[in-house]
Amino acid sequence: DCHVLTTLLAIYVYRSGRAVFHHVLTVPDLPKGYFAGGDYRDHCVVIKDEKDDHLNHCEHMLFWDHLDKEDHVINRFILLSCDPGRREWNPIMGPMNDPDPFGYLWIYSTETGPLSPISLANYPEGHDFHPLGFDVYPSKAGALSNLFLVNHARENSTIEQFVLDPAQPTVATHVRTLTSSYFVAPNSIALTSPTSFYLTNEHLMTYRLPRPFGSILSTIETISGPPLTWVAHVTVLPDGSIEHKFAALGIAFANGVALSRDGLQLAVASSSLAKVHFYSRDPSTNDLTLDRDVIVPFGPDNVMYDDDDTLIVAGHPHFPSLVAVVESKSGAKAPSWAISIRPVAANEDGELEGWKNSRSKKAGYDSRAPLSASVIAPASSTDEIETIFQSDGSVYGPASTGLIDSRTGIFYLTGMYEDGVLVCHPEPRNI
Repeated sequence: DCHVLTTLLAIYVYRSGRAVFHHVLTVPDLPKGYFAGGDYRDHCVVIKDEKDDHLNHCEHMLFWDHLDKEDHVINRFILLSCDPGRREWNPIMGPMNDPDPFGYLWIYSTETGPLSPISLANYPEGHDFHPLGFDVYPSKAGALSNLFLVNHARENSTIEQFVLDPAQPTVATHVRTLTSSYFVAPNSIALTSPTSFYLTNEHLMTYRLPRPFGSILSTIETISGPPLTWVAHVTVLPDGSIEHKFAALGIAFANGVALSRDGLQLAVASSSLAKVHFYSRDPSTNDLTLDRDVIVPFGPDNVMYDDDDTLIVAGHPHFPSLVAVVESKSGAKAPSWAISIRPVAANEDGELEGWKNSRSKKAGYDSRAPLSASVIAPASSTDEIETIFQSDGSVYGPASTGLIDSRTGIFYLTGMYEDGVLVCHPEPRNI
């Protein structure tokens, strides 16, 4: 029926038209490099593994804080999940050619700077290691920390549980492998306790489906953005079994997830729709209620809260360029973009500061960036967006996770098909 098709097309254009136009059909006019803290050539460096070149294709990173008894940070490390074999083994975006090469966990001290690979103790023989999203619980007064990590192994995707000891930070001891039929395409983890976490499932159709359906259906799902993915809450019981419950359904390409410092808000990246969903969380039940959506100027990958509960979002402004990099096409480069999202403060009358100004003034937000987010994403009535870093891929790309250490102002960025980690300092470093 023509009317049904017309209605479906109208719904698709309404939901996904803006994202498809800006992030599939349009090549963004991004600079070679831009850093909000100053000239990127003076402030930013790419740290690499000069010895073995294993610090590449790093999808996720986060802070592992060591706290004293009063919960003050006494030492802060950065943990990274990297998979140099990603171009030959990616069950979500393809291909699935060679699952044999192992991925790596890395640790970096924000205090002293040395970068070290983490050895995996007690890891099951013959079990693949293709790390993606993960989360770690802070160590308080020298206590052990639980780490849960998404692993895209050859037979199925699993969650690996490790223990980290602050006294021996370069060793992760494997505890168990968690499996579930619900782990279709797990991506990102946000811990709610040492043994429970939110988990995004980014696709319903993956390359694990029989050929040629896997590649075709996965690509269609990525671009068209049907609301087929979800956030679950997983509790690991003492015997290693799990309790799984759906916390948020009907998301288009649920990618990165992060829990605010106070535990009351969960941010979820919707890559296909170029949005971040903010959910209110009930800590007693882990139930989620959608609070608001914020449109961003790229397909968001991972989301991370800083110490002040400002959300740092990194992602991909142009999907075809990312595909070209994934497919290792000659000369291919994929752009990067990272932003901060912070709620607009309310004044004494309850009005949102800034929004009481004219919409035309608000429409020109993010005015310092060479390519302003306002050109692509309409202004939000609830949140302010500011570009931290952007690049056409020449300097660094494609971005997957951004972190800001609020104590030092240093900005860190990983690229899931890039070599090394970008580190940008608030003060010039390279002069």
